[in-house]
Amino acid sequence: MAADHFGSLAGRTILYTGAAGGLGLETTLEMLRSGARVVAVDNNPAKVAALKDAAAGMPGLTVAMLDLSDLSGLKAGLEAVSAEVGGFDVVINNAVIYPSKAFEDYSIEEMQMVQRINVDAGIVCVQVALPHMKAAGRGRIINISSVTISGGWADLTPYVQSKMALVGLTRSWAREFGRHGITVNAVAPGAFPTDAEKIHPDLPAYEKRIYEAQALQRRGAPADIANILMFLASDAASFITGQTIHVDGGWYMH
Repeated sequence: MAADHFGSLAGRTILYTGAAGGLGLETTLEMLRSGARVVAVDNNPAKVAALKDAAAGMPGLTVAMLDLSDLSGLKAGLEAVSAEVGGFDVVINNAVIYPSKAFEDYSIEEMQMVQRINVDAGIVCVQVALPHMKAAGRGRIINISSVTISGGWADLTPYVQSKMALVGLTRSWAREFGRHGITVNAVAPGAFPTDAEKIHPDLPAYEKRIYEAQALQRRGAPADIANILMFLASDAASFITGQTIHVDGGWYMH
């Protein structure tokens, strides 16, 4: 879908964690096509190389190879990039880890690591971006949650916990930052065919379950996520805040 359908993002600087991943790459490319600068935070060398290849010839891409589990290092790295690019106008908290096993088999350290990467790193991103957004009198923060918050899936306790924490942050930040013209929303993707599905031992049975649950009888595509993120990052969504928008083919209805 053409980027100008949502309103131009030209001149906006977007901080995007996990930007080279399965659901991140398509959105990153759309934002670059719209004229935005995208600071892609990712530490997977193969995915970063693929992103750079896909974005070849398009200006505006900055890659920051930062470790999201090192919060102090992340803060320092983002502050340096922010100074270089003149601040962040949009933050998309997308990076995630998703271990899968029975709850009793998780150590508290494993639970805390999921929280650190999936939630705490996003908090750091917002803390770094907020002064510029407040000074500008506008900003967009988008947290990537998950369909799992609506159903509660077995063997994914720390992941579901982290994704629900992002919803809580979305609502709290929306209330607190609204006076500065900053909107905060969450997007809860459904089941998309990415590397995340590899945690399921029986993929054909998993896919059958998806089709039975969804109202729409097709799998989600990265463009479905790109479209909603482009919209929420644009001025077209300036009166939407504090919401969790499910992009799941009608799996859960609210």
